[in-house]
Formats: sequence, C-alpha cells, structure tokens
Amino acid sequence: MVLASCAKAANPSTTLPASGERLCVWPEPRVAAIEQEHSPLMSTYVDAVNQDLLDRIPLDARVVLDVGCGTGALGAAYRRLNPRARVLGIEMDPGAAAIAARRLDDVAVGDIEAGPLPFAPQGGIDCIIYGDVLEHLKDPWEVLARHARSLSDEGTILICIPNVEHYAFADRLLRGVWDYQPQGLLDKGHLRWFSLKTMRQMLEDLGLVPCDVHPRVFDREQVVAFVNAIAPALRALGVDPQAYADRAAPLQYVWRVRKKPRTLMTIGANMLAPVGGVSHLRVVYPMRAMFTDVRVIIRMTPDLEVAASEPDMPRIFVLHRPALNAQSAAELLRRLRAGGWLVVTEFDDHPDFFQSMQTEDQLSFRAVHAVQTSTQALAEVLSTRNPEVRVFPNAIRALPEVRNFADPNTMTLFFGALNRERDWRPLMPMLNAVAATVGERLRFSVVHDRGFFDALETPHKTFTPTCDHDAYMSLLGQSEISFMPLGDTWFNRAKSDLKFIEAGACRVAALASRVVYGDSIEDGRTGLVFRDGEELRARLLRLIAMPDMARSLGDAARSYVAAERMLAYQVAPRIAWYRSLWERREELERARAARMAESGVVT
Repeated sequence: MVLASCAKAANPSTTLPASGERLCVWPEPRVAAIEQEHSPLMSTYVDAVNQDLLDRIPLDARVVLDVGCGTGALGAAYRRLNPRARVLGIEMDPGAAAIAARRLDDVAVGDIEAGPLPFAPQGGIDCIIYGDVLEHLKDPWEVLARHARSLSDEGTILICIPNVEHYAFADRLLRGVWDYQPQGLLDKGHLRWFSLKTMRQMLEDLGLVPCDVHPRVFDREQVVAFVNAIAPALRALGVDPQAYADRAAPLQYVWRVRKKPRTLMTIGANMLAPVGGVSHLRVVYPMRAMFTDVRVIIRMTPDLEVAASEPDMPRIFVLHRPALNAQSAAELLRRLRAGGWLVVTEFDDHPDFFQSMQTEDQLSFRAVHAVQTSTQALAEVLSTRNPEVRVFPNAIRALPEVRNFADPNTMTLFFGALNRERDWRPLMPMLNAVAATVGERLRFSVVHDRGFFDALETPHKTFTPTCDHDAYMSLLGQSEISFMPLGDTWFNRAKSDLKFIEAGACRVAALASRVVYGDSIEDGRTGLVFRDGEELRARLLRLIAMPDMARSLGDAARSYVAAERMLAYQVAPRIAWYRSLWERREELERARAARMAESGVVT
C-alpha cells in the first residue's frame, strides 16, 4: 500500500499558480533551502485521496487545514462535499503546493516545524488533518501541542499514521531485508514510529482526547498466513496469536481527537431495501454525514436489533417509512423503549397514496415521538397525525465531477423516475415530434421506466434498468437535459424537487413542470419550466438549438445547489433537533402515550 504523502508520481509536472491563486511562502528561510532540493515545477506526490480521512472530516466544518496537503486532492474532494468551507493547506514541496493552490483557498509552502501556523482564522480551525505526516517530523509532540492551540473549541484533529506493529516489519526483520524505500512503510523520510498504544499515550500526554481510531487493513490474507506460520513461536513466547493478528493487521490507523471531552449522542436507523436511491438520500447519506461529528455514534440496522446505549446518553432511532398497525406498533415500541430510544419516523411521500397506510389502526406517525419529512406540504399533512414534525429538504451529498457538454452537435435528454407514466404520457407526442425534427442531434437516456423508453419513436435512445443511486447519478451526469414532468395532482404537489437538485449538481439543464419545480427553479436562469405540451416542445427545441444556453442553465443550477442544497448544511440542524427532542423526551412520551391510548393501544 502506497502512503499518499510519500508516494512518487510517474510523470510529475505542473506550473506555478496563475494570477489570483493563493500560494504563500512560509517561512522564508526554510523555503530557500527547499527550493535548492526540488524544482518548483515538479511534484513528487501521487494525486490520491485517503477515503478514510475524507469520511471523517466534519462535514459542516467552517475551516479545514490539511497539513502536508500534497497536491490538495483531499481538500478538493472535501470541497465537493462542503463548498462553503474554507480549505487551507501547508506543503513543503513547492511543485505539489502549486497544484494545491488551484484547488484550495490558501496554501502555504514551508516546514511546519520551523514556526507558528501561517493561518489564524477567526474562531479557530475546525479540523486539522495530518495524513501520513507526523512520522516524518523530528518532534511531532511539539507540533501537535502548538497546532492544537489553533483548534476551535469543538474542533477535531484527524491523524493517519503508520502502524509500527504491522506484520511487514516483523517479516522483513526476520528475513533480514530491512531496506529503506522511496515510499510506503519503510519510507526513508520516516523519523518516528508509533503503535496503537504509544499513539494513544502520546495524545493523552499532550492533554488531547482520543475519540476513536479506525484501523486501515489492506492485506488481511497475508497477515493470516504470516501469523499462522509463526503461531508456535508466538505461543512459546506467551503471545496470543489472535491478539497479535489484531495488532499486526492494520497498515495505518486513523485517529479522531479533540481538545476536550465530548458529550455523546447515539443515532440509530433502519431503512427500506434500496430502490432508486430513496434509502440512501433519506437515511444512509444523512447518517454518514452525522457520523463526521465525533459527538455522534451511528448505528445502522436493517432488523431493529439494537443494543441499549449508556443509560444517560441521548439516543434517537429513525424508522424509515414504517407501516405500523396496532399490533406491530406495540411490539416495535416495546423493543425500542427497552433500549431507551426516542423514536422518529422518516417519511417523504404522501401517506394517503399507499393502501397499507389507509387502515383504521395505522399508527406509523401516531406511535412515535416525532416525524421528519422532505417538504413543507408533506409536513402539513403529517402534522395532523403527529404535531412534532421537522422538514429536512432533500440535499446533495457530493457535487459530482462535471462530464457533460463534450459534443456541441448532440444533446442527451435524461429521464429517470419511478411511477410517472400518468405525468409523461400526455407529453410523449411532443417529445416524439421534437425527436423527429432534430434527428440524431437529440438522444435519450432512460432509467427504470421501460414504458417511457418504448413510447419514444426514435432509434437514438438507451435504456438502463432500475439501478443504485451512484449509477443513476453517473448516467444523469453524462446528459445535458433532464426531463421532469409532474401533473397537477394532490399527490404530486407534496413531492420534493429532488430531481432538480440532482440535475443541478451534475450541471444538467432542467426542463421541468411548473408543479413542484416552479417553486425551486428560477425560470430562465437555473432551468426552464413548462406549463403544457406546446411550451415543452418550444423550450426543448430552444435548448437543442442553443447548447450554450443549456450549459449556462446547468452552471447556474450547480451554483445554486452548491450554495444552498448540500447535505453538509443540514448536519448541525439535524443533530440540534435530535438533541432538542431528547431534552423534551418526557413531554414527547406523554403525548405519544396519549395518542396510543386514543387508538386503543397500550405500549
């Protein structure tokens, strides 16, 4: 496994930042020495992202500092998750720093051991990252202690560091092949070595609070083979082979650290089987987002087999689209209450649309303490069943890489929706008329809806069966126009604008009905809205004739999503709401019990 901060690129080359890009030199004396050793036009760093670090950067951070940022790949990836964040970097290699300066807000070139931090943002730094850096320092203790003073009160330090107990060290010593290398565990630049135990001791000696640690294991089969081979010797030494294997398997550890103890909260959830991305958008991605807050413990379970948390720890359980009758509600609530959970129903469709929700003993909303949903229209409907309702609009987890508008001679119209035949069927003649007029200049990419695909009278079309959300977004991102029809019905009026923000995130021009989307799309700037088939025909022809206009609409929609509709911006409000529910748990339980009593159910 290559350690990204040490790995050498096969063909490193770059240029210095253009005017306006932020690349500062700090401190002056050290940079002069560095420039004698490295050409400023060369980078010796692999342009890679440590996913385990990325997944643990607080998603709602205001200011993030990547120490040893290399080419800025990690910070660039984070900015697609949280465009509002200010992302800073420090890097010794001027060539790598020149690349990073195009990606991050500010980059300083210099030696972190030579002076104080070059950044002093108001309110402190919310996350300081050391990705394979501390092992290269003469005095990592002093650096950590000094940098921690710049951390905000609720800030997080992230550390990825090699494991000196990794089996490869013992294997090399036994074979007599301890040779330093340009990269990896035996990088010739490594000056310090830490085990799990000694790293924890270092952090605690500095007065820091280790929150959790994640082992990065890449070669488990080799570890098992090595431990099995030396098991007799381990036993003879009084070492348990399994305990040794646990210590020898991680190549690296990722630590999350704070300056002061944290007040923990547990959030659990189940979810429906993933269909068309609904489970991911409403449960999986929000849970992952809240996991990046070190004060939150996340438990995902498909079968509701959840253990009790610490007696005094706030604990919220989110039920995804439950269909609870009197019997199932009583049984479920007994199980969750035994674990001390406060229960929230997550529901993002009009309940009256589903036959299972129409029974007299339907308690999916009355039997729980609170409800969360995706639109204000739904909140008004659900509040008649449970007054404790909170709206969290659908949001984008990450801005995808832009991949469309590559060929100005063709445009691809994307359609991917569930249960929309009543909405698109009246409009199909207009789509076919446009397809006949423009021929191969208009292509269609259809996901899930075979009826829509078959009704298209053109050979320029492709079909993809129902797929996961990542595949869906990939296909959407290869298109230029997204078709979003919704007829004016009571059910549709309660739906969200998810299709628009997904298209906007991918820089795809929205061509949408006025129902729902008219409240989100700024017509003519972030998309085009149609009221009937004739307006659909005219506006689609306009987009095909003017691809630059379509691209401009897509750019504006992407900017809107980046500024307003990212999941990162919901992390703090979600956690704050859950904590407020817990603080009011006795009041909410009394109200819940009263609703159940009215329904004739005892829990």
